[in-house]
Amino acid sequence: MSATIAPFSLRGLPELTGVRSKKKLDAPARAVTAACILAVTPASVAMAQQGGSALPAVTVDAPQQRARPAAARPAVRPVRAVATAQRRRAPRPVATPAPVVASPQGVGQLPIFAQEVDANPYGQPGVPYKVNRLASQKFAEPIINQPRTVVTIPKEVIQDKGATSLRDIVRTTPGLTLGTGEGGNAFGDRIFIRGFDARSDIFIDGVRDPTVGIRESFNIEQVEILKGPASSFAGRGTAGGALNIVTKKAVTDRSFRRVDVTVGTAETKRATVDINQVITPEWAVRLNAMGQKSGVAGRDRVRDDRYGVALATTFTPNDRLKITADYTYVKFDGLPDWGVPYNRAALTPWTETGVRRSNYYGLVNRDFQKATQNVGSLAAEVKLTDFATLNSKVRVGQSILDYVATPPESVDTTNPNPALWTVRGNPKSRYQVTDFITNQTDVTLKYNVGGVNNTTVAGVEVSRETTMRDTYAGLASEAFPSPTTTTGSYTFNLWDPNNDVAFPNKPRRNYTGPTIGTDTKSAYVIHNANWNNFIIVNAGVRYDDYNVQLRPVTGAYLQRHDGLVNYNAGVVVKPLPYASIYAAVATSSNPVGADVDGGASDYGGLVAGNVNAGPERNKSYEVGTKWEFFNQKLLATAALFQTEKTNARETVSGAVVGSAAYRVRGVEFGLNGKITDAWSIYSGLVLMESKVTQSAIAANQGKQLANIAHQSFNLMSKYRINRMFEIGGSATYISKVYGGTLAATTGNVLPPGWRFDAFAEAHITKDFAVKVAVYNIFDKNLYEGFYRSNTPFTYISPGRLATISATYKF
Repeated sequence: MSATIAPFSLRGLPELTGVRSKKKLDAPARAVTAACILAVTPASVAMAQQGGSALPAVTVDAPQQRARPAAARPAVRPVRAVATAQRRRAPRPVATPAPVVASPQGVGQLPIFAQEVDANPYGQPGVPYKVNRLASQKFAEPIINQPRTVVTIPKEVIQDKGATSLRDIVRTTPGLTLGTGEGGNAFGDRIFIRGFDARSDIFIDGVRDPTVGIRESFNIEQVEILKGPASSFAGRGTAGGALNIVTKKAVTDRSFRRVDVTVGTAETKRATVDINQVITPEWAVRLNAMGQKSGVAGRDRVRDDRYGVALATTFTPNDRLKITADYTYVKFDGLPDWGVPYNRAALTPWTETGVRRSNYYGLVNRDFQKATQNVGSLAAEVKLTDFATLNSKVRVGQSILDYVATPPESVDTTNPNPALWTVRGNPKSRYQVTDFITNQTDVTLKYNVGGVNNTTVAGVEVSRETTMRDTYAGLASEAFPSPTTTTGSYTFNLWDPNNDVAFPNKPRRNYTGPTIGTDTKSAYVIHNANWNNFIIVNAGVRYDDYNVQLRPVTGAYLQRHDGLVNYNAGVVVKPLPYASIYAAVATSSNPVGADVDGGASDYGGLVAGNVNAGPERNKSYEVGTKWEFFNQKLLATAALFQTEKTNARETVSGAVVGSAAYRVRGVEFGLNGKITDAWSIYSGLVLMESKVTQSAIAANQGKQLANIAHQSFNLMSKYRINRMFEIGGSATYISKVYGGTLAATTGNVLPPGWRFDAFAEAHITKDFAVKVAVYNIFDKNLYEGFYRSNTPFTYISPGRLATISATYKF
């Protein structure tokens, strides 16, 4: 007796495998069934995306599949109206058990937990830790065909990491380092990518976010990190790379609802809601909401309260037009934590030499931290022809960053009684309002010439950014029971700081801050040519007309204008459908004034001391390889890179000049996806070395760059024990970080450290799950930011945190 053999994803389907069934499906049902099966069947990424990016699974609407009379084509609206009416009359589908697939070895059947209706649309179905493509239409090829290092962090990884903010994500991402608010910079998401400051190189849905603020994770679909200069894609800056946050969008093919509630130690209470509702076959809306009230694990007194809402809608009146809109509001309200003091004698933080890690060196009756974000977007995608698509997006937003904080700086150990040693808390303050409006419009052309699939994206971008930055007065008080200065510095006891000292005065704004306006007009062309999915060439060029002006309340008006031309070029060779080898080169430019929050002359802001300095120039070279294993469920990457910065700014005899040059080179490895159907992994390793290759300051010559971790590693693994239980954990390593201005000149150093996390999840039913997690299991002292002066303070990571979360889907 012969047996019909079919791929495991198609077994059990009589109409497709030839096996007879007692119950025969009608034609519309067969169409829907076949379409659904094809949508979730694992397929070759390389074959599916030849000549273009992968598309998310599509649910076919059966009524729209009926043959239409050839003589007369009915209007779109009546046809859709009939389809809608039929759907409303159709009986409500009965819930079915979780789908199962046989393992490649044919042993057992396992539920596909990852193939949830709210799964990341850019990821690989059934492989939640693996992302196949980037969200922007500027990247025509899947990630395996991209001639550059791309690190993608899907929301499933973010959830398993327990990350609730961008800072949490950065803490456990190799190649990224957190920085402090210093030199006039605002306290916020300051990050370094491959050794270079990227605080102004953060994007949301492909549009630059100039707010230098605090970013939440509740509305993130995935985070995309382009390593190496990316000016041809992103514009100014991006010396070490660019970070793009992709937000959750409304989808019109399915409705779903998800509620997550978390409680834990450190007074942690957090809840999120994600609801996608299909209103009609053409229109859907999505709501994401978040509320949190918590402290910070391992830190006294610190509060981290926030709430937010994000609304998104998608409208597709016909097959050639898609309109999307979104709005996000987030509010932060807490007590700022600027870390612990540094022991200059021992060259290590005081928490390594006997001071409690929980000590908080701030004033709870004076200090505060508030941040507000209001951002709205409207986008249209118009299919002009079968080969030409127009995309246009407008984003308008405002952010407010408002704080008074007390970083613990110099420590006085002159008293012969160590119990009386003191820390001087020197207050920092900021009231910064950033308004921006940006329009991106481009046309994507897809065409075949001589057997080569070509994709050309040509577009323009116009933006206006306005930032007003101010500070606070009234930070001193005669009520302080210890010596103070007129600026409000307070003396704490090193071992037992008094945080509750009375503060009858209310900080008041100075109203002396300048306003910085940045106007950018850009044009770009990006081309991708794919020959038989064997040789792929990618190249782009971009011109930015950059103009920045500083208008002070008192003092001189400053202006800087630059024309910036940058490019990228790369070639990919695919000897096998699941393997690629590539080489690439890319450039970028850092003009003066690009970091609008900076008030010090050598921190990127526009001030009198650097207005005549030209743009810093960056060039990166990279060779690498990417391989997909285990039926293309696991992506392994490796890359060698070198980035060179010339005309780098440094302060010489009180003036800022472009007399320095730096070099960062290294190797990067990545591994993400599934090793088996039950075992998921997400890992990265970055090993770098840096060098000041040129400097007018003789002492800096040959030294390495300061304030970055040159070696970093993360491994997260999750294993499904059976149909109900999953366990997982992660290990993160950060190497020592040397202090200094740009070169490591102070001798200060932060120690290296490991962090270990673990979690376990029980899927009680298909719709209800409970997760228990412990982060920083061994309560290690880990340090994530370093002030550059000789009397620095250092940010300290949270201590051990235990949480229990419940997820309900309906």
